[in-house]
Amino acid sequence: MSVCSPSFKLPQVTNFSHENHHHHHIKSPSFLCFLSLNHSTTTKHAFFKLQCVNSDSAPKTIVISDEAQTGEFPTEDYKGVEPITDGGDGGDDGGAGDSFGSGSGGGGGGGGDGGEGGDQEEDEFGPIMKFEEVMKETEARGVTLPSDMVEAAKTTGIRKMFLLRYLDLQGSAWPLGFLMKYCSMLRDRMLADPSFLFKVGTEIVIDSCCATFAEYQKRGKDFWSEFELYLADLLVGVVVDVALVGMLAPYARIGQSTVSSGLFGRIQHACASLPSSVFEAERPGCKFSVKQRVTTYFYKGVLYGSVGFGCGLIGQGIANMVMTAKRSIKKSEEDIPVPPLLQSAALWGVFLAVSSNTRYQIINGLEQLVEASALAKQVPPVAMAFTVGVRFANNIYGGMQFVDWAKWSGVQ
Repeated sequence: MSVCSPSFKLPQVTNFSHENHHHHHIKSPSFLCFLSLNHSTTTKHAFFKLQCVNSDSAPKTIVISDEAQTGEFPTEDYKGVEPITDGGDGGDDGGAGDSFGSGSGGGGGGGGDGGEGGDQEEDEFGPIMKFEEVMKETEARGVTLPSDMVEAAKTTGIRKMFLLRYLDLQGSAWPLGFLMKYCSMLRDRMLADPSFLFKVGTEIVIDSCCATFAEYQKRGKDFWSEFELYLADLLVGVVVDVALVGMLAPYARIGQSTVSSGLFGRIQHACASLPSSVFEAERPGCKFSVKQRVTTYFYKGVLYGSVGFGCGLIGQGIANMVMTAKRSIKKSEEDIPVPPLLQSAALWGVFLAVSSNTRYQIINGLEQLVEASALAKQVPPVAMAFTVGVRFANNIYGGMQFVDWAKWSGVQ
């Protein structure tokens, strides 16, 4: 039977593998959309019927009119005929990056949003630049990319916004330029949030000042006799501040993440799919479920508790050494007992896992709301002022709360 005859039936496809024969979603061969029909007729609206048959479905009729070549379908004669498009599922491509990455698929916790999501992502983060474009841009600036970014450019490409932002930051004065090149943790967070260092610096300055004020108020006349305890809290607090801000900060995922096989690989993949914070904003191709957000709270609590326990061991250990050395030289009746090391470290761990984790999750969400507002986008200092204000209030409360926890536990 000729292809140009008014009606014909395609033969049944018999070369499907046994595995595919049992698949529930076998699509009609896509080449049907590209059949060339050469037919001339005197009728105004001649059409052909092509019956497509596969092994597990009833025959389907596709109407192809003379007007198909021009895309003009007469609505009166062909009511109810659906136009044929080369659609597809709009499903997840399985890329490695999230909304901040250069992968094409939906990273994080959800699938892709289709063409519209891709357009929004491109508008926000710029197009994906291929290896040749990346090398051309870097050579023009006289900059050498880190090995992981070069590998990402070869495999998945790099978002234009991230590349240009990295080139600008890498050219900054020392030590920022040096850290951007050799410290990937700082680099990825700066690429996703240029105000990251401002938030870290604000946290350290405010926390140091507020801790001094709070501890002086709580300890009163015993402040100077307990100065070693205050100093240990202050030094550990600086390290903790960096961890508190850094662990909740969004970060750019460059290239495809590598995970090992087995149980550890599955755990690593599950942790990588979690949001950076409970209230991290969703973006095209990056969706998070309620379960993932709840899991993030406890996951960050474990991380904070580990950091707190480790810093407590170091900080309190130094303070105990100083107190012991000081009293070996000169003893005084006003000397307080040396705090127990393990109990003090445990206090730091519990405090960070419970109190700090809860407070900083809320602060992170509030900052994102303000930064996303129209006012903050038009006047950036508004977001910076809010960061200073909310972190100032949080540190006053947190510093006083820690002293209370320490006294209630009998550690200090």
